Order: sequence, then structure tokens, then C-alpha cells
Amino acid sequence: MPHSSVPAIPAAVSAKSAAFEALGSLDTQAFLARLLSQQTPFGELAVVSSFGAESAVLLHLVATLNSQTRVVFLDTGFHFPETLAYRDELIDRFGLEGAQIMGIDPLSEKRYDEAGTLHQRDPDRCCAVRKVQVLKRALRPYGGWISGQKQFHSTERAWLERVEWDDIYATWKFNPLADWSADRIASYQAEHRLPPHPLVSEGFPSIGCEPCTSRVTGGEDIRAGRWRGQDKLECGLHRNPNVIAVSSR
Repeated sequence: MPHSSVPAIPAAVSAKSAAFEALGSLDTQAFLARLLSQQTPFGELAVVSSFGAESAVLLHLVATLNSQTRVVFLDTGFHFPETLAYRDELIDRFGLEGAQIMGIDPLSEKRYDEAGTLHQRDPDRCCAVRKVQVLKRALRPYGGWISGQKQFHSTERAWLERVEWDDIYATWKFNPLADWSADRIASYQAEHRLPPHPLVSEGFPSIGCEPCTSRVTGGEDIRAGRWRGQDKLECGLHRNPNVIAVSSR
């Protein structure tokens, strides 16, 4: 987003942004260590993970620093069985004591998608009630959230910065792996012998809900299999921030 279109930064946000300018020079592990120490203006943060193709890297980093960190998994009710098994494997292997599974509440499901077919009629609405609204509820006790997003995933994500303020969620978002490349991810996975998501080897480099995820063929964008054939690129959890606080470079 061009800086000319950025709205005025609230005073409280500006103060915290200034306090965190020093984060820009820290490497990834030191950056995460500061965030998870809770000795920051933001208080306790939650990690939000899809337990997808590259999730093991961030989760391993988090576990080595503070295994009690809250790690939220949004269970939409439509994940691949392989993803659910992988989630359980990583939680056990990394000792993620703060892992929490959250899903749509029964009343909302009955109201919006009792038949479980909303994704066929209105995928945006499905993501809104099964992901976005659940995330808002999950983040209420926290001062912000930590995501595994990376710039190389798509042109839509090339704007990612390490620290962002999002007016829509009215919270802070941290992307410690924003500037990591695909090669760096693969190198870390190999160095630490992290278990791969079982669907990656079957042609799924980006993994979401089963009905809305398809295989990717050679030469396609990493996220080409998400909502294939539809005018939809994101689920709505991640939106362009209104305020960039700290650059990843």
C-alpha cells in the first residue's frame, strides 16, 4: 500500500511502533525470542498456524524458545485428514504445550452453514464464518498474533513486513519469516530433520481446506491450487496492513 494512503497512526500505536524499531535489525530467532518473552509493550502473543506445508519451521522455532506459547489452529471442519494427523504429530514432537484448537461455534454453524455446503455457494462467506470470525474470537485475550506468511508465496503477499498494525483486526501482526525464501525454508527443514506434510510430495505445496485445494502442476504458482477457477486469492485472515511498523530488511 502506498504510504500516501496510510491513515494517521493512533498515538498508542505510534508509541509501540517506536518501541519496536530495534526489532528490524534482529535475526529471526532473536526477533521471535523478544516477542515470546512477553517483556514487550504488546504483552502475550498467540501463534496462528495452519499446520500446512511449511508450518513446521515456525513451530519448531517457537517450540525451542517457549513451548508454552499459545498456538492456535483454526479447525474449519474441512481440513484434509492428513493435515489433522500432521497437526497432532507436530504438537507431540515439538512439545507444543500451548496448542489450542478452535472452530466455528455451533450456533453460527447452524445459522450460516448447517448443511456444510456454504463453500460451494459462497466460498468468501464460508471463510468468513469458519476462519475470520473464529480468529477474531481466538485473539481477544492477546496483544497480537504471529503468522507464518512469506513474501515469496505470491505477488499479493510481496508487501509483507515483519511487524504490522491492522486497523481491521485492531491488533498487531508479526511475520518473522516474511523475508525467508523457499530455499531457506527447505534448508531449515533439512537441517533440523523436520517431518514434511504428507501432501507436499503429492503435489500440494500450499494446503488449505480439502474442498478448495487442488494439486499444483509444474510451473504453476505455489498457491495456484487454492480456490482454483475462482476469483479468490486469500481466505480473509491476511489483509494488507494499514500501517507498516518495522521493515523486514
